[in-house]
Amino acid sequence: MSRRRTLRAGLAAALGAAGAGACGRTGSSGQTAPATQATLPSAGEWRMPGESHPHELTFMAWPTRRVWTSDITGVREDIAGIARAIAEFEPVTLLANARDVEHAERACGSGVTVAPIPVDDLWMRDTGPNFVLGTQGVAGVALNFNGWGDKQTHDLDGHVARRILESTHIRGLRAPITGEGGGIEVDGRGTLLATESCWVNDNRNPGQSRADIEHAMKSLFGVTTVIWVEGAKGHDITDYHIDALARFAEPGVVVMSTPPGDAPRDVWTKAYEQARSVLEQARDARGRSLEIVELPEPTALRGHSEDFLASYVNYYVCNGGVVIPRFGAAGPDANALSIVKDLYPGREVVQVPVDTLGEGGGGIHCSTQQLPKAP
Repeated sequence: MSRRRTLRAGLAAALGAAGAGACGRTGSSGQTAPATQATLPSAGEWRMPGESHPHELTFMAWPTRRVWTSDITGVREDIAGIARAIAEFEPVTLLANARDVEHAERACGSGVTVAPIPVDDLWMRDTGPNFVLGTQGVAGVALNFNGWGDKQTHDLDGHVARRILESTHIRGLRAPITGEGGGIEVDGRGTLLATESCWVNDNRNPGQSRADIEHAMKSLFGVTTVIWVEGAKGHDITDYHIDALARFAEPGVVVMSTPPGDAPRDVWTKAYEQARSVLEQARDARGRSLEIVELPEPTALRGHSEDFLASYVNYYVCNGGVVIPRFGAAGPDANALSIVKDLYPGREVVQVPVDTLGEGGGGIHCSTQQLPKAP
């Protein structure tokens, strides 16, 4: 199973104050500045809707040449293609450094709004706010992005959540825990999935127990049930995010990125098997067992490294549509398209290439963050 990795060993030393983002290397911390509320909200005050809830728009970010160097053309083509696909269904706001705004506008077209907000890189799922709904409207949870446990410089990306909230005048909720949006998956009805490896980890939450972190999650995201799987600590830069492994297609239905039967018995297949065993026995917030749908990973991909994120599960649900990867393996691509269409009846399913993005260990979901419509 593929995972995000460090692409540019030694790059951080040359970055200085500008930061490296998702594909650089260890550097200064750049913690997210305090949002408007630093204490946990009351239970039930806010809730995180499922991704299928209607969106106001999608946030994305433009990759930088500083990080991607010789891969910059390919990764920008991937991000522009994703942005254009989503813009067929809902508005897209793409953050970009001032010097890149004009280029991003040309690449993405008139359907995408480019905002001059400084970024290190493209991983909006992890750097942006995680939005919740309540009687007061919409709020954004800032999860104190610290470069996946100080593995990367993030002087700009560490402030992206705050800058989005300030620019949109949305209330901010600063979490007492550190993590990333790719590390959580909710059904919108009180259930949350997470990997212990990226949350119960001293590189993000030193001194905090799983119970402490779960308590914060319940208050911040309005969930009553947290289902934990082990994940894989220290084997990739994210410490194994849930959004490349398991997603809620709807409450009670989990779709899992499933390795082939002859996959090697490595840390990734073991993590999948452990997670599947947990989910098969779990109950959601309504006390129901979970239906598990397999979404097979593509096999025999050519021209990609072993760290390529070959997960169809890292898709994105938008208004009236679902945007999923196309890996260039005809049979697996067609099979994934068919499965996702069955999972999301009534939505148009669009496949886009992610060849360079996948080499960065990420995917479509990693590069997006939805702003839900207020009830």
